[in-house]
Amino acid sequence: MNSTSAIHTSSTDESRRLTKPVRVLSLIKGLGLGGAERLLLLAARIRDREHFAEEVAYLVPTKPTIAPDLEQLGLPIHFLGAHHAQDPRWLAELRELLEARRYDVVHVHSPYMAGWTRLVLRTMSERTRPRLVSTEHNVWSSLASLTHALNAATFPLGDAWFAVSNEVRNSIPRALRARVEVLVQGIAVRDVAALVAHREEVRAELGLGADELALVTIANYRRQKGYGDLLQAASILRDRDVRARFFVIGHGPLEAEVRALHAQLGLGGSVELLGYRPDAVRVAAACDLFVLASHFEGLPLAIMEALALGLPVVATRVGGVPEAVRDGVEGLIVPPRRPALLAEAIEELASDPARRAVLARAATERASTYDIESSVRRTEAVYREVCARPRS
Repeated sequence: MNSTSAIHTSSTDESRRLTKPVRVLSLIKGLGLGGAERLLLLAARIRDREHFAEEVAYLVPTKPTIAPDLEQLGLPIHFLGAHHAQDPRWLAELRELLEARRYDVVHVHSPYMAGWTRLVLRTMSERTRPRLVSTEHNVWSSLASLTHALNAATFPLGDAWFAVSNEVRNSIPRALRARVEVLVQGIAVRDVAALVAHREEVRAELGLGADELALVTIANYRRQKGYGDLLQAASILRDRDVRARFFVIGHGPLEAEVRALHAQLGLGGSVELLGYRPDAVRVAAACDLFVLASHFEGLPLAIMEALALGLPVVATRVGGVPEAVRDGVEGLIVPPRRPALLAEAIEELASDPARRAVLARAATERASTYDIESSVRRTEAVYREVCARPRS
């Protein structure tokens, strides 16, 4: 075959491939209720099914909370057979899956998995190798040293890169970030905002009085979420006789530690640890302030949901949080790891209902910029773009 015929055949094959639905494998560490997992589910609900056929593969056998929802949407789910993240067997399972299913695009939502997946793809023939898209959900300073080194070494082997906030993009080494696109993921704003209609019934369920101030945080029990600082701040507020009740929604590996600190500080009913709640956002709709004490973040979904509910936010200056919540406009932003300052900001708003009302209106307006449909459509456009590129 001469070179002209080869080019024509390659072009014809590419055109034929792009007339069919783009086959996408979304690759994620687990199917629990973390931010990346919830984003995957939200995006799947509004994916263009006519032009994109999505499947999901995951690495670790933590409780697959969102699996039933994905299956209800008709997405095939593949467990890669690892007992834990460092179990190397998942690499062979992944390669076998890729060869068998012939995906057009692999979209990775974990930096640890992204680094290894780039290497796995290089073991495949160019003809069968899918294009690789990755989303950076957290600042690189939060990565373990091995993951950081692996990501940095393999990063150029991808085809498209997203970061969920400017702060996340800026955390990527300068030599690598030029082609990284900031794409704020978003939420189903109207669905979240509609939950405000249930405010009074949920307040009754929680035993809240008409004038009782309720604060809520939604975050898994992980070190990065700063639960020690949150409970210390609650203790300070109790000692200052600030009349407010905290509702803490989440679960995770540090639950026993959080509950032990709660008991040690004698917080009792002033801080209610509700554990996992499938209706977490509905509970938040009954509250008056949203609080997040994180030590690092990308851009938390819970922040966007709080804005959509019209909740003023008190949060730490980490990741994309100050991009979403402007200090003094939609809430108050304080340095991380400073529980006294966190308590001071909460007390400031707790004592000023008029100011809370102003911040609440601004929060509602701000939420309109975080609708997930625009980010899903942009992601789909990038899938098309990388598939349309000629192979080297």
